[in-house]
Amino acid sequence: MNPSIKPIPAVSPLFEPFELKGRTLPNRIVMPPMGIHWADGGVPDASVAEYYARRAAGGASLLITEGTFIDHPVSAHNPGYLRMNSDAAYEGWAQVVKRVHQEGGRILPELWHCGLVYPSENLRRGDFEYRKEWGMMSPSGLIMPGQRVTEPMTRKDLDNVIESFVRCAIRSIEIGFDGVELHGAHGFLLDQFFWDQTNERNDEYGGSMRNRARFAAEITAEVRRHLGPDALISMRISQWKMQDYDAKIARSPDELADWLEPLVDAGIDMFDCSQRRYWQPEFEGSALNFAGWVKKISGKPVITVGSVGLNTEMVQSLLDGEQATPTDISQLMPMLERGDIDLVAVGRSLIADPDWPKKVAAGHFADLRGFTPQVLKATSPTYDYL
Repeated sequence: MNPSIKPIPAVSPLFEPFELKGRTLPNRIVMPPMGIHWADGGVPDASVAEYYARRAAGGASLLITEGTFIDHPVSAHNPGYLRMNSDAAYEGWAQVVKRVHQEGGRILPELWHCGLVYPSENLRRGDFEYRKEWGMMSPSGLIMPGQRVTEPMTRKDLDNVIESFVRCAIRSIEIGFDGVELHGAHGFLLDQFFWDQTNERNDEYGGSMRNRARFAAEITAEVRRHLGPDALISMRISQWKMQDYDAKIARSPDELADWLEPLVDAGIDMFDCSQRRYWQPEFEGSALNFAGWVKKISGKPVITVGSVGLNTEMVQSLLDGEQATPTDISQLMPMLERGDIDLVAVGRSLIADPDWPKKVAAGHFADLRGFTPQVLKATSPTYDYL
């Protein structure tokens, strides 16, 4: 979007520039990671490049790719997701980066190891029987709280995962990405270490919150060591899990500090704070949402997300098939003006309408589009979760 376009006063805080690790973003709008099952074999093609470029052209200043599997042998659980495990995949991602940059946007890959979770096709069928041929791993061999199906990760397993994250981060920067995001949310591998319900280890990676944050901190520190001090490293975190929407890693600000401080010390520059409804306070006695508390404690820039601009949250519209219709975003403006949050991730609205930022800036709210799973299917014909 042309930075010279002047937004209407009601939404002007959303269109203030922001300095992020030496990079100027012309507005506060982020396209968050949203898996849409682009490609069998995991190689992004020209349609993927145009998909991301279109959102940059529409006004999103920072784009974060859908969760992209690292090259560890058991990082993936779905054949339709994109990957970073071959020269062909990196060549495809280089074209994505090139097109986004041509449209004036910046882009990070979200580097992902799913750990030990049920593959989405099994969840869709309601089939919860674990099969050893999946070969997945987790901190304590738990696929769900209380459901142990394999052995805990060994020291060699930990080292191999760290090395894979580092390899993929280095290649990402080499092909032109503006930084990297590490996926530490939603019940996947790094989050399985964070969450006491899936981490029952009795070594230095289990027990206390600081111990449970150790593995993600070690990955971060190694990525930082190889990328250098100027690289932008973000981490996506959440309280909620795909397995449990009401889960809590941190039940108080003190526990949140024990979670975040090791990650900040290891080199995290920004936190991408996933919340299902951005307007909900995180702890009693404060209006701050999850991102607001993360910023207050960590001192780092934060992205907030969660049903921005829509009247239903993600699960209702994606899995239950409810129509998500455009709604008011006025609650965001005071959060931005106070400095509670820095950036705002707009997810399903940007899938449905790449020009959402331009329309909001102009006050054309009646022209905004709603979202249904069919919109996602139309965007990516290979999407297979319906």
